[in-house]
Amino acid sequence: MITIAVDCMGGDHGPDVTLPACRQFLEQHHDATLVLVGLPDRMNGFSHPRARLVLASEVVTMDDTLETALRRKKDSSMRVAIQQVKDGVAQAAVSAGNTGALMAISRYILKTLDGIERPAIAGQIPNATGGATTVLDLGANVDCTAEHLLQFAVMGSALVSVLKEVDSPSVGLLNIGEEVIKGNEVIKKAGELLRTAAKSGDLNFYGNVEGNDIFHGTVDIVVCDGFVGNVALKTSEGLAGMIGNFLKAEFSRNIFTKMAAIASYSVLSALKKRVDHRRYNGAALLGLRGLVFKSHGSADVMAFGNALSRAYDAARHDLLNRVQVRIAHAAPLLGTAPSQS
Repeated sequence: MITIAVDCMGGDHGPDVTLPACRQFLEQHHDATLVLVGLPDRMNGFSHPRARLVLASEVVTMDDTLETALRRKKDSSMRVAIQQVKDGVAQAAVSAGNTGALMAISRYILKTLDGIERPAIAGQIPNATGGATTVLDLGANVDCTAEHLLQFAVMGSALVSVLKEVDSPSVGLLNIGEEVIKGNEVIKKAGELLRTAAKSGDLNFYGNVEGNDIFHGTVDIVVCDGFVGNVALKTSEGLAGMIGNFLKAEFSRNIFTKMAAIASYSVLSALKKRVDHRRYNGAALLGLRGLVFKSHGSADVMAFGNALSRAYDAARHDLLNRVQVRIAHAAPLLGTAPSQS
């Protein structure tokens, strides 16, 4: 049985979304159990033979500072859910709460893996192939060194190899051009490290890629700092909304635009579905001594259910151990010597 701890209070909608999503998840995954963490007055009435309630007395809000989330709200639903992973009760935790707080609490409780200086957020952005490109970091680390980008590449390779069952996923380094001589000093040095890692068999490094390659699906993984990654994520999230708004606008105009909209509806609807971020909701916090997945704060039932499924797949395929193995193998390049504990 795979057990997942769920912060039921996190996100814009809290239990109104998380509890129905949990029920659907349990109906679809008969070898899974859930530890549902939340406030007593919001969790009453939920019952399932493979779900257990754990009560918390506080909630980390989207506006809470890291100091408040980490030091003052020690009995928050977010912290209690992560503690379930630390205590070995659950193999993974899922929350739609405050991203900064989730990373800070996860790092404080679970600690980082040997050989990893900074955990990263790895998520998927839909691409033109009908699949998605894994991008990291998506916002946890605004300023990165070349060594950090190499660590992200190693962890991202382990993630994709598990979730997509690809033995040697391709890695691209996000840059302003494909040429080796382009980019700032950090990017140039990162390129050198990634090419060395490719020669040693630690990575399948494609080379430099540009922003449009994320959406073309040129590579399986794109590595960048958190500032750039977050901008790319938010840009892609606006695409589905733009298509939806376009359809509504055209149907509300005159008879000619309505006829044109009807004629193109099936094509635009298919495109909207393809770029729908709900299908790929659930970003992994990589580099920790435990599995934590971040759902989008505005996730609906479908989207939060997909985040639960990603956490389930990661736990079922032993993602944590596979990340550790890759890091240990790449230790000479990372400048560290991970222990085998």
